[in-house]
Amino acid sequence: MAGAIVENMSTKKLVFFGFSILVFQVISIMVGALIAPSPTSAIRYLATKCINRHRARSWLAPWGSNRCQQIHSFDEPLAKTLDANEIVFAVHVPHPSKEMSPWFQYMLAVLQFDIAFKMINQIEDDVTITIDAGLAYRDDLKSEWTTKFHSVEQRPLRCIFAVPKTYDNEGRFYHCDPIPFMELGSMAHKYFLINLRLPVNDTVNVGIGEIKDIHIVGIHQNGGFTQVWISMKTVFSPWIFVATVWYWHRISIMARPPVLLEKVIFALGVSMLFLNVPVEWLSLGWEWTWMLLFEDAQQGVFYSTLFCFWIIFCGEHLMDQNQRNRLSAYWWQVGLVMFGSSLLLIFDLSERGVHLTNPFYSVWASETGMKVAITFIIVAGVSVCLYFLSLCGMVCCVFRNIGGKMQQLPAMPEARRLRYKGIIFRFKFLMLVTLACAAMTVIFFILNQVSEGHWHWGDYTLQVHSAFLTGIYGMWNLYVFTIIFLYAPSHKHKGNKLGDGQQTDKPESQETQLTCGEQGPTESYRITGKLAEE
Repeated sequence: MAGAIVENMSTKKLVFFGFSILVFQVISIMVGALIAPSPTSAIRYLATKCINRHRARSWLAPWGSNRCQQIHSFDEPLAKTLDANEIVFAVHVPHPSKEMSPWFQYMLAVLQFDIAFKMINQIEDDVTITIDAGLAYRDDLKSEWTTKFHSVEQRPLRCIFAVPKTYDNEGRFYHCDPIPFMELGSMAHKYFLINLRLPVNDTVNVGIGEIKDIHIVGIHQNGGFTQVWISMKTVFSPWIFVATVWYWHRISIMARPPVLLEKVIFALGVSMLFLNVPVEWLSLGWEWTWMLLFEDAQQGVFYSTLFCFWIIFCGEHLMDQNQRNRLSAYWWQVGLVMFGSSLLLIFDLSERGVHLTNPFYSVWASETGMKVAITFIIVAGVSVCLYFLSLCGMVCCVFRNIGGKMQQLPAMPEARRLRYKGIIFRFKFLMLVTLACAAMTVIFFILNQVSEGHWHWGDYTLQVHSAFLTGIYGMWNLYVFTIIFLYAPSHKHKGNKLGDGQQTDKPESQETQLTCGEQGPTESYRITGKLAEE
């Protein structure tokens, strides 16, 4: 029987193939470490206090030809004549002499309040701050501002005062948690203007303390990293496309219909291709605010398919012939994956889906929304844990079954024994590579969280965060390519070995050779199936 390429490739070629994959993996990491800059930049803006005596809805700019009338401190004599509703906090993004670019892809904004302690004006417990926020844009310094979004939002204000609340400590500042403020999914314009008002009446913005200043921290993707990221997707996309088409062509010319394992490998290639589509090129010319949501959908489709592939790959090497090739046999494992993915999709739609029409919205702004979001995440996490427990159990069973087959090898003829040893070794090695890829993802993620963002190596600066992203992205592309290539039907034909040790070689065309193997795609597939049936 023809079997798969992994079972018919010589050890020398297989080692060379593995070494080549390792080289490409190292290149993926070094591209992020040495070429790409840090993935994101955080820029702090101090809001300018503009005076709006008529409380009009006009746009107030902190600098430029039409700059607003300003006060620098609320302790100024002029400020004491103003009502709180006559103050507008204005922020121009970016700073003077700079401009935004579509290469930045997105921008997150976080609020930071400077609130002074006063005995007669303290921050109350569980207080909520109301923010009247507006966003405008323009593409040159002379045009009028065009309104883009406007919304009145509420955010919980969580602050602590580290010293005793006495008159001696008046004027000291609270330590307040940063407040999520805005998420823009496109940077299609050069200049943005943010106007913030804190409306005050008998019931609104009471007990929020004495606000001195407002800072906005804008976080956007670096243009240099975007260029590297899109370039990698542009390289991997045709590579995986050709590999997937080539794989399915080999499957389609076989006499038997494709089995479940072959179908799920093809689905894995398609999901990787969907993740690789470099639609970011088009987003540079059009204002596509849904790009963040689309990228989440790309990752969700790929990881869901990957999880389903793992469970089916193990299961098809575990079950007997009667139970194989049926998706219903994995209904609860696949159901867990789909259930967890659906919860995360609903959570993403409730956050980034709403951002398409209101970038100031946050599901974490209310206690109810926060509890629902946390519940969704916990349930999805439990589903993932149950899935991995099931996967680990199936992996252990597969290795136990193979171990049982190893005990039968001494009774086999030498040629068959050596062939089965090679097949079993390669199957185990591929399983270990799969576990290593999953482990490397977790390890890289932890290093990314605890590192300082960059390491110094001689005269070079290694960008750890960029290396993590490009390395993991390259690793999964190489993993999918390896699965597609090694598990494609082989065109080699092994002679039919007879019981007395003789063998007959029959010349066959490539198409005839590829039609062999009606019982399954690989020898390891058939070996474990026979053992399970016994």
